[in-house]
Amino acid sequence: MRNDFVLSWKKALFVISIITPLFILTGVGNADEHACIHCGMMKAKFGHSWVSIEHEDGTVEGVCSVHCAAVDMALHIDQPVKKITVGDYNSKKQIDADRAFWVIGGDKMGVMTARAKWAFETKEAADNFMKTHGGRPATFEEVMKASFEDMYEDVLMIQKKRKMMKMKKN
Repeated sequence: MRNDFVLSWKKALFVISIITPLFILTGVGNADEHACIHCGMMKAKFGHSWVSIEHEDGTVEGVCSVHCAAVDMALHIDQPVKKITVGDYNSKKQIDADRAFWVIGGDKMGVMTARAKWAFETKEAADNFMKTHGGRPATFEEVMKASFEDMYEDVLMIQKKRKMMKMKKN
């Protein structure tokens, strides 16, 4: 009986030793493979707009955009926000949303919104973006207010795009 138990453990360890490297090599469990909790968009593809919301109770939500951040804040009205970080448009590095240099609008399509809202780590980067693509400077508060103002039209736009995607698949 004891030999069967030892043999079972040896088999289990052998399987774990084979599977673990496969998980590492394929990126399973990689932080960049997180999906937006509201729309399913992948962080690896949307790092330039990814928003991380830390609540006062210690919970953290990851979303693809300020649009989905506004959705999250509306759905979790009873969970005060402690800190928000956002992906720098150029480097995809998470930066403090309040300290970011924001641009609203321009000719680049936004993530989950018709009126783009981009964050930059430096003023120079935001200014360079505006010279090339247009838009106007904004604070994070202005960006979030704009996200709530745009919500109805953005939801209709998203629904229309998803309907068209479904029709293409069929």
